Formats: sequence, structure tokens, C-alpha cells
Amino acid sequence: MALKRKIRVLFVCVHNSARSQMAEGFLNQLAGDRFEAQSAGLEPGTLNPLAVEVMQEMGIDISANLTKSVFDYFKKGSLFDYVITVCDGTKAERCPIFPGVTNRVHWDFADPAAFQGDPAQRLDATRLVRDEIRAAVLSFVNDHPA
Repeated sequence: MALKRKIRVLFVCVHNSARSQMAEGFLNQLAGDRFEAQSAGLEPGTLNPLAVEVMQEMGIDISANLTKSVFDYFKKGSLFDYVITVCDGTKAERCPIFPGVTNRVHWDFADPAAFQGDPAQRLDATRLVRDEIRAAVLSFVNDHPA
């Protein structure tokens, strides 16, 4: 019996520093047997230390992840079954479009890089985004049964 091909998903945000990295981590942890998740950004930045910390709290280590450019995937001819943008609504116009994909989905999440306040407040706000992303990923997985 032939093995079923994994569903390939690319999570995209502007900097690939937090939201898309968290979504990639959750999908690979929760359903890596059925999905292959990657992430990328329009303008790759630096991995957000708050995202690293809140994912570590969930047992997912993204600390060694590199930020990647969506254009590198495009230039390599990488194909994805789904491209899910995870930009917040106020920055949606900057959220990149990945050409050639029929299944485009948008999830609206606040950007941890924009959070204000002291370190504890920014960490709490990042936890909320993490939990929203986890819920969205779980829903996506449940909508695509094996």
C-alpha cells in the first residue's frame, strides 16, 4: 500500500519572526504525520524572543529556526496545498500573496512585535496570540481528517 502524501502548508507573515513560526511549530507538532508545515515572510526579520519563550512553554522549541523569505520558496518552485497568511487586519495589505496556489486562507492575528508595555505585559499578550494560533491550527487539522 502506497503512503499517502502529506498536505503541504506554508504559513506566511511579514517578517516570519513570530506568528508564522508559531503556526508552523503547532501544525508540525499536532499533525506532523499528515501535514508538512513551513513558514516564510515577505521581509524576513529576526526570530522574536517572546515567540520562542511562549512556544517553549508549550514544549515546542523554535529557537533554532531561521527566518525565511517567501520569495525563496517561490524561486525554488516549491508547491504548497495551502498558503495561510497570518497577518493582522491592520497590516493585511502588506501580507504577501503566494502565486500559483488555489487554497489561500487568511487568519487575522495581532503582531507580537507591535505589543507595548513592560516585558511581562508583552509576554502575556504574546501568549494570547499563541493560544489563538493553536486554536486555529487545531480547527484546520480537524477540518482535514485523515
